[in-house]
Amino acid sequence: MSTQNGSANSEGSVEALSQNLANKATLDEPSQPDLEKEELTPAEAAADASLLKKLLRNRLTENESTIEVERRNPDSPLYSVKKFEDLNMRQELLKGIYSMGFTKPSKIQETALPALINDPPQNIIAQSQSGTGKTAAFVLSMISRIDTNQQYPQALCLAPTMELAVQIADVVKTMGQFISSLRTVLAIKGSQLQRGVEPKEQIVIGTPGTVLDWSTKLSILNLKKIKVFVLDEADVMIDQQGHKEFCIRIVKGLPPTCQMMLFSATYRTPVIDFATKIVKDPMIIRLRRQDESLSSIKQMYVKCDNFESKYRALTDIYGLITVGQSIIFCQTKETARSLVVRLNEDGITCELLSGDLVVEQRASVIKRFRDGLSKMLVTTNVAARGIDIEDVNLVINFDLPLNRDRTPDFETYLHRIGRTGRFGKTGVAINFVQTESDTAALRDISKHFGKPIVKLDATDPEQIEKINQ
Repeated sequence: MSTQNGSANSEGSVEALSQNLANKATLDEPSQPDLEKEELTPAEAAADASLLKKLLRNRLTENESTIEVERRNPDSPLYSVKKFEDLNMRQELLKGIYSMGFTKPSKIQETALPALINDPPQNIIAQSQSGTGKTAAFVLSMISRIDTNQQYPQALCLAPTMELAVQIADVVKTMGQFISSLRTVLAIKGSQLQRGVEPKEQIVIGTPGTVLDWSTKLSILNLKKIKVFVLDEADVMIDQQGHKEFCIRIVKGLPPTCQMMLFSATYRTPVIDFATKIVKDPMIIRLRRQDESLSSIKQMYVKCDNFESKYRALTDIYGLITVGQSIIFCQTKETARSLVVRLNEDGITCELLSGDLVVEQRASVIKRFRDGLSKMLVTTNVAARGIDIEDVNLVINFDLPLNRDRTPDFETYLHRIGRTGRFGKTGVAINFVQTESDTAALRDISKHFGKPIVKLDATDPEQIEKINQ
């Protein structure tokens, strides 16, 4: 199996992409004017966080949630499998699945896979959080549907970013490694393909803009030949400017017989509205999210006057209590950089995670943190969502998460402090409050979640020492 992306490295691996991005950041962009602006847009941050979770996940999330299934087509079958062997797939593909470490289907896989790979083809809208095996589910479905003896695109998968597309392609490569005639091509920015010459690869994975160009301007992708279409990260896709419109235009070019698969981490109304526009008579599978509880997190706040008093409070806290691993959240990249420089100057080892780094560099930082090689992570909202580190017992909001109008961002607050108190353990979240608007925002946060946020005097050693009690 080969994967081509038009670069010198035809394999298109994440490692090669990482090196290319790192070189570009070093040689071509020594100083970017937008590095001083506030953090990534929500859509960009969500896309990057999704990739980070895909890169860093070394096991499926154990989830006790139940599966909810809604069938728009009453004639569609519904049953589940407990073993991959029950799916009657080719042995080379089964061997590839086992090589990835899968021993049995995850919850969403056991319900989705029979509908996805058996006949007649079933359209599906599936919602589940990262780590539940949805990427493997749709990759398995794409490989099962194509005829590897035919050398033209038959399966199309759209992702919101180039990095996510590359990651999916690597999953295809691993899962299909024992199928010699299986080939994949990346339709991403920078791909070098000849105008008017149709690719011979059976699977196309790319971003909406490039795929649309291939099917229109370059006339090298015949959408009418596509048997199966996958839209990954739909919730991110519809939030990114242009992507939603591109996706709709691509879908309109697909044949009526094309099997449609839409995957999303959320089930918000805009996602469903978008899904119902492009997926006909779908089976809808929802993995009910477990409620995120704050009951295991002790919430506190420290009143500060400025950056210096915040910094003193921070060092006082770390000087008096035992901290396993901790995450310090800042609102902007500039504040995060300044804090890391100051801490390192004072001999306090920490690592920076922000939008200044290309996504593979961010993955490397989090991997060191996850493996316990670093103990303190200073970050922006890049790490606020879904990155689970078991030994984090302290989260500090150096800046409160606020919207542009200075009102509290409740969802980001929940995700930030939810990095601690996980896996049945207890945790501590400390908020630094500087202005009157900060005070009002914290009061609203406490009211919103119905949990007390207790004042901490960071100049009182006895109070600090009692934090972990």
